[in-house]
Parts: sequence; C-alpha cells; structure tokens
Amino acid sequence: MSSVKIELRQDQVDKIHSICDSFGNQEGELINVLHKSQGTFGYLPAEVQEVISEKMEIPAAKVYGVVTFYSFFTMIPKGKYPISICTGTACYVRGAETVLNEFKKQLKIEVGETDVNGLFSLSCLRCVGACGLAPVVQVGDKTYGRVAPDDVGEIIGEYMQ
Repeated sequence: MSSVKIELRQDQVDKIHSICDSFGNQEGELINVLHKSQGTFGYLPAEVQEVISEKMEIPAAKVYGVVTFYSFFTMIPKGKYPISICTGTACYVRGAETVLNEFKKQLKIEVGETDVNGLFSLSCLRCVGACGLAPVVQVGDKTYGRVAPDDVGEIIGEYMQ
C-alpha cells in the first residue's frame, strides 16, 4: 500500500499541539503523545509525526523510530472494523493460518491492508491470552474463539449490515 500525502487542517494541527501540551511537551512522554494522537486520528501518518516532532522539539527520525518500533502504532489507516488473527503458538497449531488465509481470500486484502470500502483491515497478533479458545480472532473489541475457516463469512457478515 503506497503512502498518500495528506494535508492537515489547522484544527487538526491545533489538536496535535493540544495533545503535546497536555503531556508538557516532554520527550519522555512521546509514547503517550503518539498513543493519544493515534486515538484521535486513527493512525499516525508522516504529517502527524512531523507536527509532533516540531512541537516537542524531537528529531522526526526519533518519532518515526518509535512509531515503527511498536506494533501498536500504525501509519496506515485502519478499517472501521479491524480484524486481528492470533498467530501465537496455541492458535497457530490449531489452524490460525487457514483462518487467516480465508479472511485474506474473502476480503481480497493482505495482512496490513484495508479493504477498498474502508470497512475491514487485517492484522496478526501474538497471543490474546485466550489459548483455550484457539484459534482466536478479534474484530475491534469482540473476540471469537475456536474459529474455523467456515466461520469467516459469518463473522464478516455481522459487520456488513
């Protein structure tokens, strides 16, 4: 997925400045600033990172380094319904890969992508702590256990209404 240059409106820049100010523009608060900014914008495009860099007087490369190091942060907009397939050991040995492949096939996207309608994005994660329910899929905050490839269409269908 190629990166698209976005143009931040002044109110968006002001919001980022407000977030930075709320954490005292302290370098040690960078992760908190990024977390709150991602919660506001849904993702952290380069333009948001640049505003944070300037406001907090932190090199842009350092901000980018933090964003790319932590898997929680994303530079790609997520779908309205982010789907995460657990690929931890228990889920993997119980068929998570076949479930993941079925999601990719039905949504026509790869891991890290968002479908053309902006409804679904697909990612993998490591262990949600529900190993007894393996394989596990999360859609937003909802967790599905013992998911089989045959269940994928029904799960997607719940969010298509």
